[in-house]
Amino acid sequence: MKELRDEIDAIDDRILSLLNRRAQAVIEVGKIKAEQNLRYYVPEREVEILRRLTASNPGPFPSEALKSIFREIISASLALEKPLSVAFLGPRATFTHLACLKHFGESADYVAQINVSEVFEAVERGNADFGVVPIENSSEGIVSNTLDMFVDHNLFISGEILIEVAHDLLSVTGDMEHVKKVYSHPHAIAQCRMWLERNLRNVAVFDVESTARAAELAIDDPSAAAIAGEAAARIYGLQCIRKRIQDNPNNFTRFIIIGKIAPERTGNDKTSVLFSARDEVGALHHMLEPFSRHRINLTKIESRPVKKKAWEYLFFLDMEGHITDDPVARALDELRMRASYLKILGSYPRAI
Repeated sequence: MKELRDEIDAIDDRILSLLNRRAQAVIEVGKIKAEQNLRYYVPEREVEILRRLTASNPGPFPSEALKSIFREIISASLALEKPLSVAFLGPRATFTHLACLKHFGESADYVAQINVSEVFEAVERGNADFGVVPIENSSEGIVSNTLDMFVDHNLFISGEILIEVAHDLLSVTGDMEHVKKVYSHPHAIAQCRMWLERNLRNVAVFDVESTARAAELAIDDPSAAAIAGEAAARIYGLQCIRKRIQDNPNNFTRFIIIGKIAPERTGNDKTSVLFSARDEVGALHHMLEPFSRHRINLTKIESRPVKKKAWEYLFFLDMEGHITDDPVARALDELRMRASYLKILGSYPRAI
């Protein structure tokens, strides 16, 4: 045992030495970027590092843990150049906050905003380098308010983050018998509707602006419970009554990173666009035909009413590939000729 522990200590010392060597190299890279006026945060480079390391990982160290560790190493290294400022749909302990931590790590400077519009405005005005907002949930579908923001703001999608959404029932006491009311965000309530019907049929359920706000309300009221994530229990000091009460065990939310930069091609990318079809027979088929002909896989299509015109719709489209890929570029050129409106939201690395 002593020999093994001595070996572990020696390995840890070596890791520490290598981390500091890496940090010094990062500082030198930062100096070069400053001299040449280059972007100090390059998301495609981060993705390249994580994909390379996980692909070459022989084990037994798990790849998911490896990604988490290196995200923190990258986060701390970036902070040596300049801390990233990230606006997000707050407050803390929401799933959006969790998505931020998963992607940008603990060393970024997080700025909570009260709604999606404020996140977009913070990034567009330069008050934040990036923003993180939800775009869709596997159970509840698209977040329409996020799509609406792209019509009025000139920002790119710079990346995406996938988070498993596991809802817990939390309270001060941790006792189901004390629960007389439940608070949560409407989406979380909808995702736990069947469980609530089975277990708390006669308990009043109230909508609030976020799962974190629900946790705040439950702190001061022993008769109240909150539907929120595990992070909320830790941050607000609540007890778990029941874990994972969501109706769908495979419940994921996709978040997008918005910014002013357009990431370069990584070889495993997605492209998102908004477009509207002309008012004619077969218009949507006409819009989508180029993607079939150029053999581009469409991963999502969603319609959204145009707020300024009755009975007209915008279509949100996700596809595999980068805008610099020849088939994608050709298909989008054809779509531009056929659509009455087209906005390319960005090409970005797929979530890993």
